[in-house]
Amino acid sequence: MNIGIDARFYGSLGKGLGRYTEKLLTHLEVVDHDYSTYFIFLRSENFDEYQPRSKRFIKVRADYPWYGWQEQLLFPFLLSRYRLDLIHFPHFNVPIFVPVPFIVTIHDLILLHYPTVKATELPPFLYWLKYLAYRAVIGLAVRRARAIITVSQFTKSDLEDVYAAARGKVTVTLEAADPFCYWLPPRVERAILGALGLSELTEGVEVIDIKRFILYVGNAYPHKNLDQILAVARQFPELIFVCVGKEDFFYHSFRAKVESANQNNIRFVGGIDDQTLGILYRRASAYFFPSLYEGFGLPGLEAMAYGIPVVAARAGSLPEIYGDAAYFFDPADEAGCRAMIALALDGARTSDSERQARFRQSGKFSWQRMAYETLHVYRTASERRSNKNNE
Repeated sequence: MNIGIDARFYGSLGKGLGRYTEKLLTHLEVVDHDYSTYFIFLRSENFDEYQPRSKRFIKVRADYPWYGWQEQLLFPFLLSRYRLDLIHFPHFNVPIFVPVPFIVTIHDLILLHYPTVKATELPPFLYWLKYLAYRAVIGLAVRRARAIITVSQFTKSDLEDVYAAARGKVTVTLEAADPFCYWLPPRVERAILGALGLSELTEGVEVIDIKRFILYVGNAYPHKNLDQILAVARQFPELIFVCVGKEDFFYHSFRAKVESANQNNIRFVGGIDDQTLGILYRRASAYFFPSLYEGFGLPGLEAMAYGIPVVAARAGSLPEIYGDAAYFFDPADEAGCRAMIALALDGARTSDSERQARFRQSGKFSWQRMAYETLHVYRTASERRSNKNNE
């Protein structure tokens, strides 16, 4: 069987979608023993980043920007050259003229539930035009897909509530945190923390974590509710609130709010590599996730894998993914949010049972199991096609 995977989001280029695609490919190479041939479609920016270990995974350059006319009109011609039995799109942006049967992963319906010109740099007219195009593309993808994957039961229910055509097509394949932690030599760790302003010199000796800090990892889109960070930072002046995310229009806007409020205990460190992020996860006093809507919520699960407390909004998929191992608050209740942060900090280093609960919750998820389940979707979708051809 010839299977295509649209990996144009692969790696750091595609943020959360990039990690999903990267982990899927990494583990498919391990779990698929049926000798299928995979054609992996990548952009020039990430073409060299993916280095397949199996000869059955063949890279193809597909230099078509996301969400543009080339994706819709030129990408299908490229796909038609490879005699694919099936192609997997890890995001809703399926070309309207895709020439082969496909499955699609839909991570969330954020753009549908939070349509606002505040979430774009575009003029209002162009934004709403883009929004209508989004609705058309995702609607067609749902109706025409041979199968649909979601990354949580929450997203499955949300999708089926909005699109009747999705019912009976959806399989949930949960994401996961990496089952290992990044460790660096103490001297390197001290240097990195010092560069980020999170360690200080005391009598000529560098001491790690003089300042306790709360960590947030992700983008600054409006539904992420980062204004909540600004609100609670005022209540905890003894803490540093560290925001990790690539600088863009939305982070720039949030940074401007922080500077206007003269709130100097919120720190922006930009996009960082996984090893540096691992240091922050290990050294943070807690992870804070005030998001109003998440399809999965991977950063909080990664924080649990490092044993640190997670304080999260009771919203979207977060209660499903974090279970009883997080401190939840109503995102509309600022006092309740402050109380949960205080509670998390109070028990953060004293309760081994709570740390073990976080480790157990993170350990329930597996990238390899996700790949197995995705492979099963491929096989089932292919069998449906064979059955239709034989009728």
